Amino acid sequence: MAPVTVTNDPATWRHVPATSAPVDHQRVASLMATEWDRFTAATPGSGAHNARASQSLPLGVTSSFQHWDPYPISVASARGAWLTDVDGRQLLDLSMGFGAMLVGHLNPTVVARVTEALEKTGTLFVTPSPSATEVAERYQQRFGVDRLRFTNSGTESTMYAVRTARAYTGRKAIVKLEGGYHGGYDGLSVSVKPAVADAGPEEAPVAVTPFDVEAGVVHPVPYNDIDRLREVFEANRGTIAAFVLEPVMENIGIVLPDAGYLAAVRALCDEYGVVLIFDEVKTGLTAGYAGAARRLGVQPDLITLAKSIGGGLPLAAFGGKAEVMQAVVDNRMPHFGTYNGNPLVMAAARAVDEVCTEEALDAAEAVNDDALRAIDAVIEEYSLPAHTVGFGVKGAVTWSATPVRNYRDYKRTDFEVAELSWLWGINRGVLTPPGLDEQWLVSLAHTSADMDMLVSTFRELAEALRA
Repeated sequence: MAPVTVTNDPATWRHVPATSAPVDHQRVASLMATEWDRFTAATPGSGAHNARASQSLPLGVTSSFQHWDPYPISVASARGAWLTDVDGRQLLDLSMGFGAMLVGHLNPTVVARVTEALEKTGTLFVTPSPSATEVAERYQQRFGVDRLRFTNSGTESTMYAVRTARAYTGRKAIVKLEGGYHGGYDGLSVSVKPAVADAGPEEAPVAVTPFDVEAGVVHPVPYNDIDRLREVFEANRGTIAAFVLEPVMENIGIVLPDAGYLAAVRALCDEYGVVLIFDEVKTGLTAGYAGAARRLGVQPDLITLAKSIGGGLPLAAFGGKAEVMQAVVDNRMPHFGTYNGNPLVMAAARAVDEVCTEEALDAAEAVNDDALRAIDAVIEEYSLPAHTVGFGVKGAVTWSATPVRNYRDYKRTDFEVAELSWLWGINRGVLTPPGLDEQWLVSLAHTSADMDMLVSTFRELAEALRA
């Protein structure tokens, strides 16, 4: 099957083979059954721990995404790029907290800075502090924002960014991408991963709102469709406060912007007076030294950050243009938080800023690019109906013979093979995030030898699929 030719942004990676052949799904089902038996046989400790944890924690986990049937892996410790589970198995961590562990587990600089804060500075002041000001100045310069505020999670940051946009514009409605995830804030919980049967036409999706959510007015639009965005802006002229999007979608694998799409979005937001919010909770430093905005050459009005900036501690931020952030200054949008900017996370943030140099991030990206090329070769050798996608230090195998440009394309990918690929890796000591998105992250702690393990595991899967 020949792929559709679509040009992605030149600052991103996508390689789609010229030809491919279908896989035998009876063989996929047979391999899957064998792999689940192998999983349960190798992980009795995780099974026992989940049974115990379920008596106190719903599903036995601290965040619902961590759960999978029959039970998830329980981890006892981590260092560098490696985890040790409760069964004593060593696992290569390619999940890395969706980017929160960009600098590696127990990074020595992070540990030293946080230990110093514990022993000499303090844990919480609830007052202004030079430690917070210094980190704010560092990130102001790095990310090119006029003003920023610290929070404790990506959900908080996206919530406050939307509220800031509303206060600034005097409008209430939000536009977001169909399929886009932005944390647990009600207004952004619409159409996250909706059932296609409920979501309306592909070219003009309708809002799908969970029962427990009070969302307000939210308009979902397809990614990479500037014409539909213009239609929504025009039909709702004067009511839309913000367009919220990940510049590169990273909750459905990795979905890239078409060449020119984000620049067109920027121009359209300017034309209609809509605040453009880039959710860089998952991109941030994983996209490069100054995040996706600089790499892709489009500056939003507001940006949200988390995960990669905190070195594993709970840190997030939102900020942007002084004119928009004035809504926080003059109290049109008061922003609060007891733990905001506390000395422990500021110490970790300073350490991350120190170690995430241009050179260090470029080196990690080079390791990722080498792994992507090696997997490309396997895909082509075995004519797999799949392709690689990458952005910065993140990569993914997408089980589709054609590019994925939006949520509906993602829903047409082969989830059965994606699940087998994920489970196949776990059973051979390679952990990627749970779900069917097959995304990995190369941290500063990963080596080329580590990524060779991913490549060899993928080759074994290809051989098994074609046996």
